Amino acid sequence: MPYEVDGKTIEADANGFLVNLEDWNEEVAKVIAVAEEVELTDKHWDMINYLRDEYINNGANQPNIRNIVKAMQKVWGDKKVDTKALYLLFPKNPDKQASRVGGLPDTKRKGGY
Repeated sequence: MPYEVDGKTIEADANGFLVNLEDWNEEVAKVIAVAEEVELTDKHWDMINYLRDEYINNGANQPNIRNIVKAMQKVWGDKKVDTKALYLLFPKNPDKQASRVGGLPDTKRKGGY
């Protein structure tokens, strides 16, 4: 399932995750977001940037929902952030959908906390 960005084909796997992490940039993210039916806001970018930072700079760490909630509480300065808030941003499973838009590989962990 490749993406077309500025006349260039970006390879993705059957689930829409980029094959090469290096192919990602903000324009690619915007194209993926359209395919995911997500309109990117600052909060979306906060979550995407957090997940990318964790993966790229923290040994390929892919945080679960609980850890994403805690991180977004800090970033947004709002202790009322909960799982529902993340599902409002990425309704098709926040960690997977945000990772897809962020150009990261599919998570390999099983659900839960």
